[in-house]
Amino acid sequence: MDRAVKKRILVWAPFIAVLIAAVTWLLRPQPVAVDLGIVESGPLQVTVSDEGETRVRDMFVVSAPVPGLMRRVELEVGDTVAGNKTVIARIEPTNPTLLDQRATLEAQAAVDAAAAASSYAEAQIRRAQAEADFATVDLERISTLAERHTVSRSDLDAAARRSRTANAALQEAQAALRMRESELRQAQARLASPARSRLQQKDCECVRVFSPVSGTIMRVVNESEGVVQSGAPIVEIGDPRKLEVQVDLLSEDAVRVEPGQRVVVDAWGGSAPLAGVVRRVEPFGHTKVSALGIEEQRVNVIIYLTEPYERWARLGHGYRVEPRIVLWESGRVLRVPLSALFREGQRWAVFVERGGRAVLTFVDLGQQNSTYAQVVAGLVGGERIVLHPNDRVASGVRIAARGTS
Repeated sequence: MDRAVKKRILVWAPFIAVLIAAVTWLLRPQPVAVDLGIVESGPLQVTVSDEGETRVRDMFVVSAPVPGLMRRVELEVGDTVAGNKTVIARIEPTNPTLLDQRATLEAQAAVDAAAAASSYAEAQIRRAQAEADFATVDLERISTLAERHTVSRSDLDAAARRSRTANAALQEAQAALRMRESELRQAQARLASPARSRLQQKDCECVRVFSPVSGTIMRVVNESEGVVQSGAPIVEIGDPRKLEVQVDLLSEDAVRVEPGQRVVVDAWGGSAPLAGVVRRVEPFGHTKVSALGIEEQRVNVIIYLTEPYERWARLGHGYRVEPRIVLWESGRVLRVPLSALFREGQRWAVFVERGGRAVLTFVDLGQQNSTYAQVVAGLVGGERIVLHPNDRVASGVRIAARGTS
């Protein structure tokens, strides 16, 4: 090789070496940018929640005891009533129904027939009265003759029998007249019209419906005047101070709830959550169709509020709330975000950052909620773990915190 070639190699060699180093540096594997979190101790609370509804604990429905025309209810929602003292409603007899032309003619004919029967009964009384008077006079005459021994004893007994028979016939005719007069009034009653009945009506013999308990009118079911049937609801009465929360949980969540567990009531409209306690888990489930059209088995859980009434006085019957039932809680546990966990085979695992590389680490978990999980074994406090690991992160891969060079 001549000196000119060697000289050119020596001149270009440094530039080629720098170019190769630059290309090698540019093509080297870049660390995967990830979000890192720190394993730390903190509070952990496991809850189950769903939308609930407030309701008055003991709601009384006042209904009509008899059918009739109910006058307008003067009470309004929110009024206070006293048990067995406050009159809820007044019910009076209903007006007679309207008659069509045929029914009117038939009723008038019945009145005429009853009037004729009354006249006939009066004539029968006059005839029976005459027979009774004659029998009485005849008895007196024969009695006088019997005292003089002019007539026999049998003639006197026969005259007495005729007198008693005539008086009994008179009483029978009088009873028949009273019966015919009653039939006449009954026939005339069928002709009564609603307008005439309303004009002739004076003091109504109304049935007054009293409040069975003391409390507040929660709802007026039937306020206007009108005809009601027996058992028709009129108002609902309850005590707004005795308020409870009903929430229907999925059956698999309800089996973990027990009476006495603490409850935190959120989203009720106040500035701070309300405290409560589980009172009862109903043993009977029901089917409910979700917004997605899926049939779900639900169980009602009843919650009592333990806060003073003054704190939730603005709550009423049928208000929406979101209670959280505390199943388990601790003030200080080692926890990791759920976003860092993934399944590796049959175990839970995380990627721990050690020396700039991701290291696959298996962990044992305890309690968990929608945000954190309790770490029983596998991690120590202060370690940095990868949040939201993607498919580019694997054990041994170089990683760097997102946003750092």
